[in-house]
Amino acid sequence: MRGGLLIAVEGIDGSGKTTQAKRLVRWLRERGVSAQYTREPTDGQIGRILKAMALRRRVNPYLEALLFAADRLQHLERTIEPLLSKGYVVVSDRYLHSSLAYQAATTGDPEWVRELNKHARRPDLALLLDVKPQIGLRRIRRKRRSRFEQVELLEKIRENYLRMVERGELLLVDASRDAETVSETIREIVGEFLERT
Repeated sequence: MRGGLLIAVEGIDGSGKTTQAKRLVRWLRERGVSAQYTREPTDGQIGRILKAMALRRRVNPYLEALLFAADRLQHLERTIEPLLSKGYVVVSDRYLHSSLAYQAATTGDPEWVRELNKHARRPDLALLLDVKPQIGLRRIRRKRRSRFEQVELLEKIRENYLRMVERGELLLVDASRDAETVSETIREIVGEFLERT
């Protein structure tokens, strides 16, 4: 394996992205692979603004889409690309396809969102942890829910993700199963991918 790969773990809220991304990093490290977990929105200045906006009832969806794109470019410049240049496998908990699913749903303008993110590096491998919104929402334990955590909106977002699966941009993983079974599936996919690269 040559290293320097970006793996994105995607899915709606409650799909298990964070758990599975962190498990994947641990598994890679156990096999001697230099791997690093990261996430979007980031903990940087723009990412912190986005996290605060997610808890508001009303937000300009176009402004939010611009901020997500800006946070991503900063994430690439400051975190992802330096790690890739050192040969790391970077596992990002949300990345480009989150905007293409979420902001396409909130703005109703998927072409504009795609254009907005055209300068973001494409992931080498992108996984969709797919669950129905009802299942995902039942799993969320936070006291304060974000504006995105509504069945109707998550249905639209999931449809956007599934369209990207059909186009070959993401590989689908059934995330309605128990966490260990999902982890095993992800390890199989990533293991085969690393053998080919």
